Amino acid sequence: MLNMFSNTGLRFLWLAALTVVLDQWSKYAIVASMDVYQSIQYTSFFNLTHTRNYGAAFSFLSDASGWQRWFFTGIAVAVSVIILRWLKASPKSQILLPVAFSLILGGAIGNVYDRVAYGYVIDFLHVYYQQYDWPVFNLADSAICLGATLLIVDMFKNKQDKGEDNESTN
Repeated sequence: MLNMFSNTGLRFLWLAALTVVLDQWSKYAIVASMDVYQSIQYTSFFNLTHTRNYGAAFSFLSDASGWQRWFFTGIAVAVSVIILRWLKASPKSQILLPVAFSLILGGAIGNVYDRVAYGYVIDFLHVYYQQYDWPVFNLADSAICLGATLLIVDMFKNKQDKGEDNESTN
């Protein structure tokens, strides 16, 4: 059993756990110190703005009648199970891929906790420039985006590595 954790991508589950802890701690700090919809400007392009997202990314389906809470929770749980299987299947030699999966897993669990506990996801990071603004997000969303970016990097890296392997065998 211990071998499974040390010789597979499961060895990076600590990163998923750390992501959940930091995400939940940051959300707790925002809820404890700010009213809903309160905004504090820090720079000309960044605010802390306490919001509630009843939908998914970019508030998709946030105005639905409530079914979306369980729909998005179900999707996140299913994706989390799949990621755990992928982590278990990743060999010890892989690093970037299981790190990416662990960040996505931690972010998904952080947001699932909010959906189950509150019925919405707590968001608070607000980036904007003049009249253009990015939807408010949280640390879990950031971890998911970073993980997705690392997946893309890994995909190109592996494609390049395979190309070099094919050239060396010719």
